[in-house]
Amino acid sequence: MSNYVIAPHPQASVPVAGSGGQFPVRRIFCVGRNYGEHAKEMGFSEKEPPFFFTKPADAIAENGATIPYPPITNDLHHEIEMVIAIGKEGANIPAEQAMEHIWGAGVGIDFTRRDQQIAHREKGRPWCWGKAFDNSAPMTSLQPLSALPDSQKTLDNGQIWLRVNGEMRQQADLSDMIWNVRDIIAFCSQSVTLKAGDLIMTGTPAGVGAVTAGDVLEGGVENIGELKVTLS
Repeated sequence: MSNYVIAPHPQASVPVAGSGGQFPVRRIFCVGRNYGEHAKEMGFSEKEPPFFFTKPADAIAENGATIPYPPITNDLHHEIEMVIAIGKEGANIPAEQAMEHIWGAGVGIDFTRRDQQIAHREKGRPWCWGKAFDNSAPMTSLQPLSALPDSQKTLDNGQIWLRVNGEMRQQADLSDMIWNVRDIIAFCSQSVTLKAGDLIMTGTPAGVGAVTAGDVLEGGVENIGELKVTLS
């Protein structure tokens, strides 16, 4: 018999492509401003050490879901991203060993209440209300790293894009990332011990913009996955 005083919530998870398996999600880390052109459109231009924010694991929404437009915002933005899944624990991981810790990859959208993010940032407050809300991380199933083409197993290349109502909004290549996945893992693991089940959203390319109720968002990363969500 459990000693929990209330019923524990279900384990957050993401499907594994090509199987009936589920990848249990522990934490979601997100890298900010990791594409040069996106940094510029947000008013920044310098290459700085990567910085991170988080989303709760239960912010994940299923691929194909219809998602309610979130409260307390009039400026919801889309940010398409490659997601990497950690399968091996490690702290202070050297960049040259980082690939050993990646289980697989997927595609997600970092929905952002931009007005909330900017208002809190300007007051020197945390961004949580702008980033970490219900359904703020819709996500595809995960592809095991072993299932990717040999040319893409390092996650250094491949087209990334997002369309809204059929109109291309974001389009780039993973090679445009300022910090590649090995650097990201090395930096992140200096501050926290990465553990199996952690996800890292690796940043978004330029072209972020507002969406509204009724919009259909479709995006993906070459050979990794395609994502579709509808706002209601």
